[in-house]
Amino acid sequence: MRQALKAGLDELRPGGEVSVLLTDDAGIRELNLSYRGQDRATDVLSFSQQEGDPMAGAPELLGDIVVSIERAAEQAARYGHSTAREVGFLSVHGLLHLLGYDHEDPDEEAVMMATAERILSRVGLVRP
Repeated sequence: MRQALKAGLDELRPGGEVSVLLTDDAGIRELNLSYRGQDRATDVLSFSQQEGDPMAGAPELLGDIVVSIERAAEQAARYGHSTAREVGFLSVHGLLHLLGYDHEDPDEEAVMMATAERILSRVGLVRP
């Protein structure tokens, strides 16, 4: 996960920083309800901190990424790859959202997925 996020930041936003919280389904469900009004667990949430003017000389804090390890393990088993690969994917997916990527339509989704796969391949987190 760290290597994948570092590769993504190095490529897309050098000098940028994110924080990551690894939690379980109950923890992410609580955050999803509190911040998005969705009373269900999800695999990843992103919370931007790109408001206001950055402090001179301070790193660019992009935001927070929350990953459900419980959900990542379930999805990894379903997709036939490692939990490490799934956590890396979800982390990069969250990073891409913080950088303005989205998947609301098929074209946006294709760009976002290709970018995520390129970053993950740089650190060896490829699908089998």
